[in-house]
Amino acid sequence: MIVRILALQFLVPVALLSAETRLWRNAEDTKSIEARFVKRDATSVTVLRADRREVSIPLDRIHRDDRAWLEKSHPLPAAVPAPPAIMVFDVLEFGDQRGQVVEKLKASGLVKMTLPETMLARTGLNGVFQTLQKTGGLDASLYFDWCENGGLIEITLRTAAITGDGMEARINACWKEWIDPLTTRYGPPLQANGNLDIAWLQDHSMSATHLWKLENRGTVMLGAAREGNGYHIAVRSTTADIKPVFVPAPAPEVEGS
Repeated sequence: MIVRILALQFLVPVALLSAETRLWRNAEDTKSIEARFVKRDATSVTVLRADRREVSIPLDRIHRDDRAWLEKSHPLPAAVPAPPAIMVFDVLEFGDQRGQVVEKLKASGLVKMTLPETMLARTGLNGVFQTLQKTGGLDASLYFDWCENGGLIEITLRTAAITGDGMEARINACWKEWIDPLTTRYGPPLQANGNLDIAWLQDHSMSATHLWKLENRGTVMLGAAREGNGYHIAVRSTTADIKPVFVPAPAPEVEGS
């Protein structure tokens, strides 16, 4: 009785193996093995031979009929499409490496390089690429920030410094010229302040009046920045998820209070 039970236990996996076993031929149809399908990926198939050994075979080494059987019986899951790239300035994308940024900007019709390329290793990229068109009568230059692996995580388009007499009128005129193009590109802003107040702006800081969220990740902000006695209009595009800051309207005054 014990021998019979053991025999039955042995026969069950053999029967299963036999039921799922098929003939696999090489690409030239000169050799074949009997084996059971185990798994596959985009480049190979793994089969279980009768001696219980698993063998991985490149797809280009099996017969076209076996490849057709695989596609019909064990198709690969449909690939999930990658999210569309975020073009944060012309054709620049977050994640671009420094070399990619240089090559893309050299081919861009929006900017020009203001230094010989041989000097970039010494100077870096900040301030080297300048817009061909003025906005509000001002040139603007590109400034960059990178993550630890060298991928682009931030671009700031900053105008030339505004100083001297009539500074506030000039900076406000330039700021207003940026609002419509950015709204056309990114849609209505999540935050929009109708006034640009630079009186309290600290050195080496930026105050944003408008904020847009990028579709997949990141934030675009428009505002003013200060460096020393110079003020700039700045458009900052960053991978950071920056939240809008809403300032509540002051409570109405109560008569007699």
